[in-house]
Amino acid sequence: MSHYRYRHHYPLRYLEKYPKFLLLFITFLIAYLLFYGKEYRPLHEFIFGLGYLGTFVAGILFVYGFTAAPATAVFLILAQSQNIFLASLIGGFGALVGDFFIFSFIRHSFADEVKRFSREKIVKYFNSKFPHTFKKYLLLVVAGFVIASPLPDEIGVTMLSASKIISTKIFSIIAYSLNTAGIFVILFIGNMI
Repeated sequence: MSHYRYRHHYPLRYLEKYPKFLLLFITFLIAYLLFYGKEYRPLHEFIFGLGYLGTFVAGILFVYGFTAAPATAVFLILAQSQNIFLASLIGGFGALVGDFFIFSFIRHSFADEVKRFSREKIVKYFNSKFPHTFKKYLLLVVAGFVIASPLPDEIGVTMLSASKIISTKIFSIIAYSLNTAGIFVILFIGNMI
């Protein structure tokens, strides 16, 4: 009897243990339904009706882990009705706004923990194994790749905000350029579909 009860609650145990993964899965499901639900025209008409304001909002949502997939689906849909060059510029600006919130929050709220983390043995070990210049550029390349991709920008922005060589102005230029390029690729793909 207890064995049956254990098996009955087995899936619920994983849902309780990994609620963020469940939410992430739900966002992928929403993105799938948004993009592939072509027979549900009212939803697509609503998204088309948002125009470039919808592109700006999708840009803001594009940078956050739990909303990146639905934002990507919205870009794919909007690509069918918008100028993809203008839309990528507007979406990039929205993404910059979203990234700037993350950057400011991490830089000001986590400064003490970043400093403390840099004193950890594992961090010191890796710091001693690579030349400073190599680490600096590797950090920029990895962070840039994450920001340009549909991956959650929180990771890349955190890496940049922890770097002492990145000012707010340089961060803004990097974030805008990379997000605009990434959004342009998504819009281009959406335009070709």
